[in-house]
Amino acid sequence: MSTTAVHAPVSGRAVALADVPDPVFSQGMVGYGAAVDPPREVIDAVAPVSGRIIKLMPHAYIVMTSENVGVLVHLGLDTVALKGAGFSALVAEGDTVTAGQPVITYDVPSVVAAGLNPIVPVVVMDEREPGNVTVGDAVATSAGITSGSALFTASK
Repeated sequence: MSTTAVHAPVSGRAVALADVPDPVFSQGMVGYGAAVDPPREVIDAVAPVSGRIIKLMPHAYIVMTSENVGVLVHLGLDTVALKGAGFSALVAEGDTVTAGQPVITYDVPSVVAAGLNPIVPVVVMDEREPGNVTVGDAVATSAGITSGSALFTASK
C-alpha cells in the first residue's frame, strides 16, 4: 500500500468534503478528499502533489503522481460557466510540476461577484473508498490552513 500526502492548493479555511454545497463533491461522486474556502482576494492555486498536469482547464486541473494517483483541484463551484474569466494558467497541460508550484492564478473576488461559491474541492480522482482518505487536523476542525500545508493523505 502506498500513501500520498496531498497539500492545500490555496490558503483559507479547511472544509470537510461532505460540507461542500455541491453533491458531486459532497457525496464523493468524483472521488474523496477535502476542500478549502479561500480568502476573498486574487491568489495562486498551487499543485497539491508533485507530478504531471494531465488535465488543465481554466477553473480546474488534475495532477497525476508517479504512483498514478490523480488529484483534482476544482477552483470554485459551477465556475465552468465563467468560460475562463477570473483564471490565468501558469503552466501547460503535460507539464511536470512540484508540490507547491503555482498552477493557476485565481481571481476569487470575480467568482464571488458572479454569484458563485469560490470553495476549492481537492479530491483523489475515482477514489471510491472514503476510508482511503485520511483528512488532516485542519480539515477535522475546520481550521485555517496555509497553501502547501497537509490537507489529507490518500492510501491505495
